[in-house]
Amino acid sequence: VTEGEKFTVSSVDLSGDLVLPESDLRRFILVGEGQTFSQQQVTSTEEFITRRLGNEGYNFAKVTGIPEVNEDDNTVGLKFFVDPGKRTYVRRISFEGNQKTADEVLRREMRQMESAPASASAIEQSRIRLERLGYFSKATVETPEVAGHDDLIDVDFTVEEQSSGSIGASFGYAQDAGLIFGLNLQQDNFLGTGRRIGIGLNSSRYQDLYNFSYTNPYFTEDGVSRGFNVFYRSTDLSEINVARYTTDTLGAALNFGYPIKETQRLGFSFGVANTDITAGRFAVQEIKASPRLIDGVEGFFESNLLLDGTFSAPEVFRPLEELPDGALTIPEEPGFLDLNGDEYLNWTTSLSWNQSTLNRGILATRGEAQSLVFEVAVPGSDAQFYKLVYRGEKFMPITEEWIVRFRTELGYGDGYGDTTNLPFFEHFFSGGFGSVRGFESNTLGPRGTPAALYDINQPVTAIDEDGNATEVGGPDGSQFGYRYDPNTGKLTFSVPDTTPDPFGGNALIEGSVELLFPLPFLKDRSKLRSAFFFDVGNVFNTKCSSNQLNCFDIDADELRYSVGVGVTWITGFGPMSFSLAKPLNESPEDEREIFQFTLGRGF
Repeated sequence: VTEGEKFTVSSVDLSGDLVLPESDLRRFILVGEGQTFSQQQVTSTEEFITRRLGNEGYNFAKVTGIPEVNEDDNTVGLKFFVDPGKRTYVRRISFEGNQKTADEVLRREMRQMESAPASASAIEQSRIRLERLGYFSKATVETPEVAGHDDLIDVDFTVEEQSSGSIGASFGYAQDAGLIFGLNLQQDNFLGTGRRIGIGLNSSRYQDLYNFSYTNPYFTEDGVSRGFNVFYRSTDLSEINVARYTTDTLGAALNFGYPIKETQRLGFSFGVANTDITAGRFAVQEIKASPRLIDGVEGFFESNLLLDGTFSAPEVFRPLEELPDGALTIPEEPGFLDLNGDEYLNWTTSLSWNQSTLNRGILATRGEAQSLVFEVAVPGSDAQFYKLVYRGEKFMPITEEWIVRFRTELGYGDGYGDTTNLPFFEHFFSGGFGSVRGFESNTLGPRGTPAALYDINQPVTAIDEDGNATEVGGPDGSQFGYRYDPNTGKLTFSVPDTTPDPFGGNALIEGSVELLFPLPFLKDRSKLRSAFFFDVGNVFNTKCSSNQLNCFDIDADELRYSVGVGVTWITGFGPMSFSLAKPLNESPEDEREIFQFTLGRGF
């Protein structure tokens, strides 16, 4: 093999029938004067100019790079000859394979119109929009010439429909929520109309949810969507590693979406929700101040103090109304419910921006997606607050089957007006699936201050005010009473559960990098994804209370990291996900969970 001499490009010209401005076509020329001649760059230039002409309807254009070699000075003059051919128009657009989905639903996704000049980019964009709907596992397109016409083509789409919702009884399992049961109708392509409807009766270890939702993605012909939802939700957060309290919420919302570009939408929502909150017996002090009295305990026991400092028995039982002044200890800081009450009627509005170029609605492999949501409880609401959340993901192919995926989620919220902090029931949480794998769900970040409770005892008999022995609380002597210390003049108290509960925070930082790789011996990979991952994240609180444990402001040193491998499989019951992760820098307060899995609902 003899390399020979290097040749330098001396000139680059365009010739032929330039149906587009020369300045437009020159943007696609990859070679320039003074550069080393490269046949690969010449070929790529031919392809790029051909595609550009194809976008203007010249689907049969030919572009040829002609080199004129001068061996005396080792230079090459390049001339690209353009033959656009006849401008091609689309005669008809047809669809095949849509057994359940109406033609109208597919046709409104078209960016290529019938009787218009054929555009290669518009045809490809139409194909991508069909796959992005989530109704089809695959969409392909062919553009055959119309017999007897050299300037007409047909555009034929073929789709493969897939399940796009859930109907009937359902079940699932997640490590954080336990067994999940439900009766659901959740259909993203209801009766083939493209409208989304959902009716749900769902129950898990920590939540009961009843909801009805409806969305028409084409409320107007130009793509304005309208929808609404009504829901009732009852939650017990202590069941998912969160500070011990329960909520009962009844609400409704009206939603609109507006397309602003081919791949971008604005959304607007206005809703109302009434939330009742009940603090658990051991709810952390940031929720309700302590020490505090216990529901159902209606009296106290007063003992005689002996010379050795011990209490005599039997004791005198007295009702709480007779408790001496100053017997209760004043908490150092009030909790959120002490300041704001335990029932909230909130009117909320939100503005959102969404952008997506993903190639699929489920298990995408190309493109990117971003969303930015600003939510605010408007003035006049019982709890006034705002939240700003950004989510983004991006796919970068290395090869056809090896792909890098980036994911980011950022959140911040705070109170305003009469509400000094972001309400604790609106906190962000971190850890677990979709967050930082390798840590238990919702356990990262600040912890609440364990509650102190007034001590109680349960003697069988006591002495009444007349000095007579008496049974307390009935024949079984089961009446509880607080312990009153006459030496200090106060009820005694202690911290019965010293384990600090995860409390979340008002700021969230999360991200991950995944290397998607193919599993061997698997032909259809559209329903299965495997990946190596690196997760990072934590939740922070910019307004920690004075005694709060493991609480920190936004600090890069407090981010948690993990690495591992995960698999997601679209099964007949919904998505099933597994992960095996190793935390890299856990703290003593963090709760690890090396193996995690979840099974979604539906079919």
